[in-house]
Amino acid sequence: MTEHLTEHAPAPADSVPGSGPEPMATVTFLRPAPAAVPPMPSEPPTVGPDERTVVLETARIILDKPTAPTPEPVVGRVEKVDLDDFDADAPLIPAWMYSAEGWAAWAGVFYRARRRDFRRWVRRQPTQRGHVRQFGRGARRTHEWVVGFEGVRVQSAAHTAHVLTREAKLAARHARFTPRILGTKKELAMKAAEKATKAAEEAVLLHKKAKKDRNRARNLRAGVAYGPPLAAIGTGYAMAGGLGLAAGLLSTFAGGAFVGRKPYDEEADWTSDWRSLGDGDRMTAPMLDQTFRAAKVIGSEETLGVVQMPMLDARGAWTAVLDLPPGVPAKKAIRATDELAAAFGVEEAQVSVAKRGRAGRIELYVSRDLPFTDKAAPGPLLALESPADFWGRISIGPDVRGIHQSISVVERSGLIGGEPGAGKSASGNTILLAAALDPRVILWLADGKGGGDLEPFEHLCERYEGDADPEAFSAILDELLAEMKARYALLKKLGKRKVTEELANKHPELRQLLLWVDELMLYTTDDEHGKKITRKLRNLVSRGRAAGIITFCATQKPGSDVVDTSLRDLLSIRWALRCTTPEASDTILGKGAAASGYSAKTIQSEMRGAGLLWAEGTNPTMVRADYYTDDQVTELIERATEWRRAAGTLPSGPVTLAEQLLKLGDEDAAILAHLLDVFHHDIPDMTADWLPGQVLLDYLKGQGLAVTAERLGALVVRTDEEKAKRPWGEKGSRLSGYPLARVEATITARFGLTA
Repeated sequence: MTEHLTEHAPAPADSVPGSGPEPMATVTFLRPAPAAVPPMPSEPPTVGPDERTVVLETARIILDKPTAPTPEPVVGRVEKVDLDDFDADAPLIPAWMYSAEGWAAWAGVFYRARRRDFRRWVRRQPTQRGHVRQFGRGARRTHEWVVGFEGVRVQSAAHTAHVLTREAKLAARHARFTPRILGTKKELAMKAAEKATKAAEEAVLLHKKAKKDRNRARNLRAGVAYGPPLAAIGTGYAMAGGLGLAAGLLSTFAGGAFVGRKPYDEEADWTSDWRSLGDGDRMTAPMLDQTFRAAKVIGSEETLGVVQMPMLDARGAWTAVLDLPPGVPAKKAIRATDELAAAFGVEEAQVSVAKRGRAGRIELYVSRDLPFTDKAAPGPLLALESPADFWGRISIGPDVRGIHQSISVVERSGLIGGEPGAGKSASGNTILLAAALDPRVILWLADGKGGGDLEPFEHLCERYEGDADPEAFSAILDELLAEMKARYALLKKLGKRKVTEELANKHPELRQLLLWVDELMLYTTDDEHGKKITRKLRNLVSRGRAAGIITFCATQKPGSDVVDTSLRDLLSIRWALRCTTPEASDTILGKGAAASGYSAKTIQSEMRGAGLLWAEGTNPTMVRADYYTDDQVTELIERATEWRRAAGTLPSGPVTLAEQLLKLGDEDAAILAHLLDVFHHDIPDMTADWLPGQVLLDYLKGQGLAVTAERLGALVVRTDEEKAKRPWGEKGSRLSGYPLARVEATITARFGLTA
């Protein structure tokens, strides 16, 4: 049973009436049956010297009072509780709480509560709920709203303009390099270039308009978003100085925190899911993983080990050193160059993958633009102030990284091939000019093209075949094989196994000899002499290296019917310029090179002079040959001529027919030699085909030869038709004379000499 009991505690016995405060409070108890309850003290006890609190003292007094045992509840008697008896103004609040000590205790509780709140606030700041974070999110959301989505249109227009501009450049370049002799193709190329240029200009105008519209919308939203905060800050500073400035900043901070009060469920990324270098994105480790997965080089769950982080070099190209997952060889990445280029959004020629140090480590190089399309730098041979050293390394040209490459041709031979217009002549000049600038090198050249590309070197050659005559070239090879045999005989006599630089300097007959064959196809495909030439070349290449004979062949059609595999495999230096098919590239580099990722078919037409050079190392390297203009070639050949003349190695050149006749020591031969001279005497730049007999007699008399008309007629026997008179001189007098052809025929018939 519960009863409602209200008591008023009397004052303590030792208290003086009227001297203390009023009774503490009215205390209401809800308890079962009535019992004897010790009265509460009517005033707070005096605080003792131990400075204990009032609450503890009150509790002690209460506990010291004896209490009556609690009677058993009376069953069946329930007393109604009157709720109106409660004091609604101050329920359960002791009166001593209104004292000074009570107010101090209450203030201490408030201070500790505020201090705990401040600590919680400080701990909350680094979290997503922190006010600084909220302001940051608010500023970010405001900025995103100001930026808007118009940038998508601008980026799309920029990408379209970039692509069309690049296509217009390629079309214009194609039209420029298309020969006019092709006629219709030249016209179609020009029309395509004009169409591409017009489309590119329209795309650029659309891009400019999109940028203008985007800027207008952004400026309007920026005024709405940033205008009020700036106005509040400025107005506060103008009206209240520093205090107003602080108030404006605080209000701006509060507004930003309010906008960013809701955390992001997930970080928003407004960029594209697919990153592409072709669109101007940066190369990152996640991009590399994504790209190599798309190219099927690594699995969907595998990642690359980044040895050297992606970085831009001085040429603006991306380079990185990567470790492939365990079990994935470097050649798998090299074979996937096309797929990697497609994933990066660039051309195949812009991507270069090479093994770096070990089987599972690669070096990736991605150029920003198509390599080898800029103007070539002057070749290093122009800076030579002294003769070159063909025994040393020969400068070839820069690779895609801009690193200059050089090779050694000692005891080696080479093959250069590619389609017409790929730059074989310019590439071959790097080796030919280096050989010509070394006075110790003997030159034997054969021009199967017959177009005059090698003609400037003719006066530097010991043997020269420029008429594209397979029979004459076969005869030159016979002479060279005899020369090789003589060299080996001398080496055997000297007790040496091969020609060295020191040995060649002591014995001039063992100097390096370069055989250069341009357009090999014309010689090896000849029905009568082709197989013989191939067999002789194979013999020369296989055995001539130790004798100091170096052979280089160049051809426009590198097929198996042109370069026999038995000959190609002996040529240790391979230089594959642009080819139309992977099979043609393999003919130069070797079978399987294209399948391994090294195909000259990927070389673009704009990359003139660029090719895959396989001279040293385990893999071919993309190199562009040093380029020399026609004037520079002429200058270098003149320099080579001076150095060879000073060294005494300049060939004497072909002996004229007149000189051959004078060497015979015969009187009739001397008369015929002077007859040949008179045909060139009056007209130095050209040869006269017919001269009167009196002119010939007068010239011979002037040379101290007393020759009569009868003796001249007996020496040079003419036919009746050749004796016929012809008009001569200003008056047109008809005279009898001698044709040059009859004089040369007489020399051949009597002495067996030819011009």
